[in-house]
Amino acid sequence: MLDGQVLVDPTDAQIVHAWGIPTSLAEGERDFDVLVVGAGPAGLAAAVYASSEGLKSLIVERESIGGQAGASSLIRNYLGFSRGLSGAELAQRGYQQAWVFGASFLLTRQVTAIRRDADRFALSIDDVVGEVTARTVLLAAGVSYRRLNIPELEALSGAGVFYGASVSEAQAMTGRCAVVIGGGNSAGQAALHLARYAQRVLLVVRAPALSQGMSDYLSTELESAPGVEIRTGAEIVAGGGTGRLEHVVVRDRASGSNTTVDADGLFVMIGAQPHTQWLPDEVRRDSGGFLAVGADVGGEGWPLERAPLPYETSLPGLFAVGDVRSGSVKRVASAVGEGSVVVSQLHGYLQDPAQRDGKPRESAAGTVPRT
Repeated sequence: MLDGQVLVDPTDAQIVHAWGIPTSLAEGERDFDVLVVGAGPAGLAAAVYASSEGLKSLIVERESIGGQAGASSLIRNYLGFSRGLSGAELAQRGYQQAWVFGASFLLTRQVTAIRRDADRFALSIDDVVGEVTARTVLLAAGVSYRRLNIPELEALSGAGVFYGASVSEAQAMTGRCAVVIGGGNSAGQAALHLARYAQRVLLVVRAPALSQGMSDYLSTELESAPGVEIRTGAEIVAGGGTGRLEHVVVRDRASGSNTTVDADGLFVMIGAQPHTQWLPDEVRRDSGGFLAVGADVGGEGWPLERAPLPYETSLPGLFAVGDVRSGSVKRVASAVGEGSVVVSQLHGYLQDPAQRDGKPRESAAGTVPRT
């Protein structure tokens, strides 16, 4: 570590702290203009634009910067990077840029509760003593990888079974057999990256065609990539190994037949689910747990006479952008765009008393109380 100390079985927070990355707040630093939950592309973009425009900003991230995009080994369709860049590199650049503008970060910490307290939000953050307050809150927590829920494979998590595709694990597949499961761009990018090292890469896709969930440029490149085998209309149903992954069982969804495949690494990228269960009930979600914003929260249940702002949730002053938002495009560029655009709405909310303290809306049953 930087100071020479030896850590024995450390937590993520202890490792990050030992590297000099902030995991706690300075004394007296408890009130902010905007608190951003999540440091993926949307949260980092919001941090850059909010802090550069003079808003005192705190970004809280429960894992590491970059979110799900941070696991992408090579993003080739992001504007301005014709040769592509890794998700980790993009995230690190965004973090440094926001930090230079004065944004504060809390990494490996998680917001566990939020409530409206007069003209501010009061938030509880794990392992941070006391509440933190903010005039506005932006939810950009993204999503978490959906689990396979196959007991024998879950038991090998970290021992050949990985969620996402890190560069270090890809290098460990040199000369070995790798299996990727998933039909989105992240899975396709992972398969191509792994093919640079592995002797053989098998991409398993539930859909009958790559085109159903993957960009055309990526599916075309995969179909011509040497060393990459694609099985569509298939799924992983079992697997195992002694202490480490040695094989997986692939089922053809049409015929029901099973095939055992040698595998030294299984990289799981089968979609994701939002981390929104900690939010209060008045924050409206769709059936998948994604947050409704803007026009989707107007009408019954919206407490003010004014219409909700485009990225405002059903709780006035609480905004949501990126993958956690219902109906989002699930692309890095769109997440960055939403994170930058929402800052103008935060400014409007903070500067205009009519938006901040709008009249409660009248309903057939009388006045709807403020939340």
